[in-house]
Amino acid sequence: MPTPEQMEAAVHAYVAAFDAGDAEQAVAIFAPDAVIEDPIGTAPKVGEAAIREFYQASMATGAKLVLDGAIRIAAAHAAFPMRVMLQWDGQDTTIHVIDTFAFDENGKVKEMKAYFGPGNMIAG
Repeated sequence: MPTPEQMEAAVHAYVAAFDAGDAEQAVAIFAPDAVIEDPIGTAPKVGEAAIREFYQASMATGAKLVLDGAIRIAAAHAAFPMRVMLQWDGQDTTIHVIDTFAFDENGKVKEMKAYFGPGNMIAG
């Protein structure tokens, strides 16, 4: 099982990938067969190619992530609140999100879920 330090490092690597606009850096934290659902309720993105395509498109918006509270670690899971700042429909937007990561035995993210909806999106 991954250590709390490994899981916390993965969260920070994820945020840093967005700061750098580097989809490959984001993909590197995931297991090859990982599944992401971002946001919850959308079609899952499965596997490295789909995850890469998703992050390339996400980063093309200029999105930046800011942790907005403590990272919560329990067993092989991490949950973390954050703000996502990006251009949405031509205007600056902040989205308040909670992401969860489930880790495999090698410390790679095997599942990511993003929790947010229209009520969490603030223009301006």
